[in-house]
Amino acid sequence: MTQFAFIFPGQGSQQVGMGAELARTYSTADEVFQEADACLGRALSQLCFEGPESDLKQTENTQLAILTCSVATLRVLKEFGIVPAAVAGHSLGEYSALVAAGVLDFSDALRLVNARASLMAEAGETQQGTMAAILGMEIEQLQQLCDGTEGVVNIANYNCPGQLVISGEVDAVNQVVELARAEIGARRCRLLPVSGAFHSPLMAPAQQKFGSVLNSVTMQPPKVDIAMNVTGEFATDVENIRHLLFQQITQPVRWEKILHTVEQTGITHFVEVGPGKVLSGLVKRTLPESRVMNVEDVETLSLVADEMGK
Repeated sequence: MTQFAFIFPGQGSQQVGMGAELARTYSTADEVFQEADACLGRALSQLCFEGPESDLKQTENTQLAILTCSVATLRVLKEFGIVPAAVAGHSLGEYSALVAAGVLDFSDALRLVNARASLMAEAGETQQGTMAAILGMEIEQLQQLCDGTEGVVNIANYNCPGQLVISGEVDAVNQVVELARAEIGARRCRLLPVSGAFHSPLMAPAQQKFGSVLNSVTMQPPKVDIAMNVTGEFATDVENIRHLLFQQITQPVRWEKILHTVEQTGITHFVEVGPGKVLSGLVKRTLPESRVMNVEDVETLSLVADEMGK
């Protein structure tokens, strides 16, 4: 029987209407959105289903919306008897992966992400920063540019071969972007529409405040393999997982390494669970021989169910 991994998207995959069709079709999905609304004391479901987009893309809303949509999709897959052998999530998506692995209850994941998103948005307002995608450069080349630039700037996402993201102070990021454009290796550089310098030292104020919230939540040992952002490797110890979540706010996402870690277990099939196909593209560029599908609505769910013989 084919084993496969569930991968969960992070911020940037949101879109108005996400989860609406699944919630209309499956009571399992609808119950997840209702639980989120009750836990948060506001109509997050309406924001996911109807927008407006301007509100949905605000960090403090986006992260909760993607988590809820991903967990709703996860529950429907479970109802179909489709369960993973390993899980991982990109940045925010790590919390969806922890729910999938049985480490966190959904209600606790909501609490954590609600605090994380608010604190990151607050840090973004007080510590002016930005992020930029750099395509076509070697890691060593880009690291040298960051090291040689005045101010705070670092590689924040190791997404796939040839796709890196930098994060830091606005002037420092702009300087690296200009230098990268002048380098022969960089095919394309673009600033990202983000509200802060995520996965950089500028998020340290958010990280410190988040620590107490993180320590208040009960975690269980993972029921399936889970690969973590900070190390790119599997983690089994609950307190180590807690520490890695704390570090994740200021440390880079090692997504390319995560995919290789999962591949080394013999898994060659991946299912992106939640809105969009961002991670599917990263899998194809990192592991071109692998099979990757996504589930975000009834049509894509039926395709995956057929593939799995469910």
